[in-house]
Amino acid sequence: MEPLNPAAMRGAVDLSGLVSRASAPAAAPGRAAAPPNGSAAPSGGVVREADDASFGEVLELSQRVPVIVEFYASGIEPALEPIIAGYGGRIVLVTVDGNRSPQLAQAFQVQQVPAVAAVIGGRPLQLFVGMPAEAEVRQVLDQVLELAQQQGVTGVLEQDDAPTEPVEEPLPPLHQEAYDAIARGDYAAAASAYRTAIAQSPRDQEAVAGLAQVNLLLRLEGAVAADVRAAAAASPDDADAQLAVADLDLSGGHVDDAFGRLLDVFPALDADGRTAVRTRLLDYFEIVGADDPRTIAARRRLTALLY
Repeated sequence: MEPLNPAAMRGAVDLSGLVSRASAPAAAPGRAAAPPNGSAAPSGGVVREADDASFGEVLELSQRVPVIVEFYASGIEPALEPIIAGYGGRIVLVTVDGNRSPQLAQAFQVQQVPAVAAVIGGRPLQLFVGMPAEAEVRQVLDQVLELAQQQGVTGVLEQDDAPTEPVEEPLPPLHQEAYDAIARGDYAAAASAYRTAIAQSPRDQEAVAGLAQVNLLLRLEGAVAADVRAAAAASPDDADAQLAVADLDLSGGHVDDAFGRLLDVFPALDADGRTAVRTRLLDYFEIVGADDPRTIAARRRLTALLY
């Protein structure tokens, strides 16, 4: 991998606007401010979850210690925790669900997941997309530490600050097989494992969602975002072109854009095109989650269009 260039920090996207958006309103005298509904607040440990509403605290933390931001989505779980834990508090890992944090996905220019960036002194730096081998990941993290030292960000979190995590149940064998395949970038093998899991247990919703996510990654392999968007703009009534750009939208966390694009084009399509769009939307519903308000609204609109 190319060495990280300190000069790249100067051209990074400014994330300072997220601080004001993430800050909760001041509480009334004598009352504590409550976190926003559904928001994930960073905890005290070296591995924590964040979202659009809580990322301001992450930016503040990055003034003390370099922060690695790992974007994931349903069916693709974060993979860096064991590696980060070995750095003894010199690096913090923040995990972000790209589908549920569209502002962060846009700010970090995330086109697909998994995607990993760093934040040093409040400034972001893109690191890699996909999950390289562990040795390559450690090489990048070592370079992040060197760059952080040059920027004067040399704090260390005490390991005692980390909360005691409950022991996680092991994944079912086929899910673990899929997870391992995703971690090494072999999406075809992951899809095969999920399909086998579904064949054995058709009601395995985790496998269904995982397969939808992996199929999305397979469709995006080798895609050039600018070319995909240009083709969609040139052929607004072409189902394949709109499906391709909707994949880009969803992978970047722009869920409403992906849903809206396909639902807008649906009425003008022929029978085959409508079938393709309906099938893709059902996959998106699995990825985003059946209980997500955006899914509920899109499903209601699709039903109205069908009948």
